[in-house]
Amino acid sequence: MALPGTRWRKAQSQQAEAQEARGLEAEGPVAAGHAAEESLHVASRLHAFNRFELKYLVPVEQAAEIRDELAERMDRDLNSPVGGYGVWSLYYDTPQLRFYWEKIEGLKFRRKLRIRHYGDLDGVNDESPVCVEIKQRVNRVTQKRRITLPYGVARQLCDGRQLIEHSAKESAFVQEVLELVVRLNLQPTAITGYQREALVGRDADTGLRVTFDRRIRGRDRDFHFATATPENRFTIPPHMSVMEIKVNERTPHWITDLAARRNLNLVRISKYVQSVEAFGLAPRSVFHVHEADCPPPTPTPTTLLSEQPSAHDAPLKAGAQ
Repeated sequence: MALPGTRWRKAQSQQAEAQEARGLEAEGPVAAGHAAEESLHVASRLHAFNRFELKYLVPVEQAAEIRDELAERMDRDLNSPVGGYGVWSLYYDTPQLRFYWEKIEGLKFRRKLRIRHYGDLDGVNDESPVCVEIKQRVNRVTQKRRITLPYGVARQLCDGRQLIEHSAKESAFVQEVLELVVRLNLQPTAITGYQREALVGRDADTGLRVTFDRRIRGRDRDFHFATATPENRFTIPPHMSVMEIKVNERTPHWITDLAARRNLNLVRISKYVQSVEAFGLAPRSVFHVHEADCPPPTPTPTTLLSEQPSAHDAPLKAGAQ
């Protein structure tokens, strides 16, 4: 039975605090909204965390089986409703695609800037909470630093290249974002979107988080989240999903056993890189996911229905086939 409003918000807040204390990434529409509400009461809206990430490309049907198996030892993320939630990211890059090439070349230190929205895009406006985020890689460790802002303010910072109001604790991050945008002449380059389901570890595995991303799509134009008729196209075949294992220190042995038992192979995949290459902004690299390497399963009435694009999605672009 659902808790009454006050008790539910209190329980939600307690679980979010527990996740943050354990070093887990709190994300999703509830988390973004909570951060925006929290910013009214505290000086800083800034969050940061480090972790290791392992990625696998898995058929959607197999991903559902793995999710159900993991659910025996993990909990559903507080911010992940049944069926998951939308994640939309606008990536910024230089005219020469510096961040893209740093990823392709595997530099030990690399970073990228993005604006991220959690949830559906219907009804997005200047007051909608989004995250301005710098994601960087230092050797094998992934680091994220982000600030939750109203969408209009985030665009003022990243597109308008204007200093925004901020607290003393937020100053270094805001200045870094502004310096990156101005010095490197960053501009909107690609939008990615997908449906995400997330599980978090319990007991001894509280530093563990596993996500399943499906219906991975994007576009190389119409960079406003509230675009009425965006030309989103699948950048990874719709019958495939990306499974990510995220840990603070070590991967639990039972997770590695599961991956070995199911013959899962680590992949070096980036949704941003996939979009850049799928839309012909750069030559396809050795890391590109080719449709021919991921043949779809034998069609059934169920799979045919599940793979139908939404009203906001178009078929694969000619250059992405």
